Amino acid sequence: MPARLPRPQGRKVAVLMAYDVSITRLPLFTLFDLKGGADALRAWCGPALPALPARPTRALTAAGRTVVWTGPDHWLMRADLAEEAALYTALRPDDAPGDISIVQVSDTLVFFAITGPDAGDVMAVATPLDLHPDLFPPDAASWSEAFGTKALIRPIADGFELAVDRSYADWVEAMLGRTAS
Repeated sequence: MPARLPRPQGRKVAVLMAYDVSITRLPLFTLFDLKGGADALRAWCGPALPALPARPTRALTAAGRTVVWTGPDHWLMRADLAEEAALYTALRPDDAPGDISIVQVSDTLVFFAITGPDAGDVMAVATPLDLHPDLFPPDAASWSEAFGTKALIRPIADGFELAVDRSYADWVEAMLGRTAS
């Protein structure tokens, strides 16, 4: 039997990294998934639908409502929960014509705000999306992933907003906390 070589005796080094961030689980929002041509949606929704972003993977906020262009002929509209009944009445999703789709999805996503000087560092661990401002400007919004689950990401003042499926929210919140500490 060959002789065993001694294992090198290394020393363990503890590296503690605490990031200067605040992670906030945001309150529930009113959300509507909108599909169809922009002109058809504008015609059906009228003033209930704010202006749509001019480019894909962009967000536009007007009158307290945010619309994110998430894919070809596909948008997500977000508003305060207090507007839910009024928006549902104005958008009339059950009566929408066949060339568009309006689905209320308010209870499907949980939003987090990751803010502070080190928000970019925490997000660099959370997502493979390159969030450098030259590639991901202030009006950007994109589906990507966070900790391996589908996530909607967009820059906000002093950080980023992250939305994930409700069933993953507790896990993502725990992972954000672990990453930040």
